[in-house]
Amino acid sequence: MPWLAAGLAAGCAAPALAQPATLEPATVDPATVQAAPVPPAVVLPAPVPPSDADLHDLIPDAALADPEAWAKSAPVPPGEPTLVLPATPAAGPVDPAAPLAELPGMTVPWPDTTADKPALASLPPDPEVTALAGQPADGQPQVLTAGDEVRVSDHLSLVFPARLQTFPERPAFLDRFAKLSALERYDSRDATFAQVSARARADRDLIAQLLRIYGYYDALVTQTVGKGGATATGPGGPEARADVAVRFDIEPGTRFRFGTIDLGQLDQAGPDAAALRRTFAIAPGDPLDNDRVVAQRGALDVALGEGGHTFAKVGDPALVVDHKRLEGDLTLPVEPGGIYAYGPVISQQPRFLSSGHLADIARFKPGQLYKRSQQEDLRRAILATGLVASVTVTPRETAPPPAPGQPGTVAMDVAMTPGPLRTIASSVGYETGNGFRLEGSWEHRNFFPPEGMLRLRGVAGTLEQLAGTTVRWNNWHGRDQVLTLDLYANTVQRDAYTARTIAFGASFEKLTTLLFQKPWIWAAGLEILATQERESAVGGQSVPRNTFFIAALPLRGALDYSDNLLDPTRGWRAGLRVSPEISKQQNGRSVEYARVQFDLSAYKSAGSRVVLAARARIGTIPGTDLANIAPSRRFYAGGGGSVRGYGFQEIGPRNNAGDPSGGRSLVELSAEARIATGLLDGAVELVPFVDAGTVAESITPTLSGLRYGAGLGLRYKTGFGPIRLDVGTPLNPRPGDSRVTVSVALGQAF
Repeated sequence: MPWLAAGLAAGCAAPALAQPATLEPATVDPATVQAAPVPPAVVLPAPVPPSDADLHDLIPDAALADPEAWAKSAPVPPGEPTLVLPATPAAGPVDPAAPLAELPGMTVPWPDTTADKPALASLPPDPEVTALAGQPADGQPQVLTAGDEVRVSDHLSLVFPARLQTFPERPAFLDRFAKLSALERYDSRDATFAQVSARARADRDLIAQLLRIYGYYDALVTQTVGKGGATATGPGGPEARADVAVRFDIEPGTRFRFGTIDLGQLDQAGPDAAALRRTFAIAPGDPLDNDRVVAQRGALDVALGEGGHTFAKVGDPALVVDHKRLEGDLTLPVEPGGIYAYGPVISQQPRFLSSGHLADIARFKPGQLYKRSQQEDLRRAILATGLVASVTVTPRETAPPPAPGQPGTVAMDVAMTPGPLRTIASSVGYETGNGFRLEGSWEHRNFFPPEGMLRLRGVAGTLEQLAGTTVRWNNWHGRDQVLTLDLYANTVQRDAYTARTIAFGASFEKLTTLLFQKPWIWAAGLEILATQERESAVGGQSVPRNTFFIAALPLRGALDYSDNLLDPTRGWRAGLRVSPEISKQQNGRSVEYARVQFDLSAYKSAGSRVVLAARARIGTIPGTDLANIAPSRRFYAGGGGSVRGYGFQEIGPRNNAGDPSGGRSLVELSAEARIATGLLDGAVELVPFVDAGTVAESITPTLSGLRYGAGLGLRYKTGFGPIRLDVGTPLNPRPGDSRVTVSVALGQAF
């Protein structure tokens, strides 16, 4: 079919192959392009596809009846060659050495296998592959330069040049490398040699990147991987296992230095410009250090925010490195803007937390120069109320700066999302000697806005029953100032006494908090109670109840120079409590006395894993005899917050029945070592402790009759303070003392 062959040749002929030409960009005149006329569009009629009936008419009936016979009898067009296929030989063994049969139309001769073949040129060895095998590209033994070798691990080492002064940041460099190294991050014990080699290449790139951080842009890093003898079977057969040693020889080269430094519009900061420029402690000629750029950018941003530049912007730094000058030119976009003073604090939800209340929480007053840290402090303080789920504090310009260097005014807009305000809580427990105790409470933390909490609580237990209500206003007319009103009625049964009490208390406190730990705190209050109490049986005979009407003015002051409110590691604390009281008994006798207690504790770190802590407490009640003091107002010792190893109130004078009777003076001493174990990421501590205490009927504190307890504690550190578990035993018990005590609480013992 020559007509078909000719058509295919004409329509599918390929151009002759040639070397690719380099395309040069053509020069085009835009005016010519714009002026070129647009040719009219030519619309061709759409082809009409043949129908199935038309196609059927083209097929002869003989082809439909017997396709094979019709194909053999079809006439051959004139000039068309006839293809005659050879007869298929009978099946039999095939001789692979026999020559191939002549194929019709094949005119290209078969290659002569006996002729001499041209020799193939040898490719040069791959430098990277030979380096991985510990050999240089030229095949000669590799000679590594001598230097200071630092072993990161058993299978990884880095070699620095002997002149250590060329790389003084080596400790920080090694710390970063060890944390980011692919060889250290993955377990290589079961890896193949190829896997280790790939990780080594990643570490080589990491070293070069870290060197650039410190200004070494022309560093040379040589990688060497030595194979071990063990093998493992992989998909392609035996493979070398990862018992290999990887070594990196580092030549930092010349350290680049800072060239020009452009701080944007910082000069427009007015009188503060010079001081702000000194804050950015990088000058031309200093050794180039990307970490310093990040740190100084942050320092400049903080200085702007703390200097009244409310709307200052500090962009991302850009560094252009010039290898010819061995310098890097730094550009830091800075827009200082004007300075501003505080205006009013505006609450977006005044019925929830009023603007005036938020102003009481803020640590700034209108007219003071704006500080970004005070804006963040207000946001955190509002979150600390526990009333909101989220809060944003946004400065808003209300008056622009009248002149350069003179402050404008910004209002602080506070947007809040209220959080859950009601809480129902309950707890149930059992303790040997005290029986069952069930406690429940309901509270609404904003029942009396702003921040007026109402709490209803109750206790039902074997030895204690209570019903009470508490109203508490947080941040009352000032930050961390608390006014509390408390009314309750309870009955208590102790080994020393039983009491039925109705009491009302009011207190005003200046608190220390986790958000702002203060060195000086104080509290003052009023307490009025009526209590009917009876001491324990004496000689088997019940003692009659005695009714006391007591009015007290409790005062408290404390100094806190420790480093942490819940878990201190250094520093000291001292506190003094004084409560002048008037007590009138049912028989009409009235007495006056004062309850005084002094506490002192100290903390000292002994290494990175041990904190030594000690505590002393001294108390006295001068003014009247012991018999005139209600049993619930006397001193007692023993228990988890006193002398561990002894039960609650077990230390002190006892009556004829062997029950505690309390005293007018108190001495307690404690010492413990808080030892970090490293368990659970350092959250667990072991705390061996020794406590001692005594209670006397005299008003003069004494060390005679000290009772000692010792034991071992466990601390689990959480985000809100350590959870404490102490197990103690008395060292010099008296008859009837507990042999082992267990106490659980939140926070350290002192």
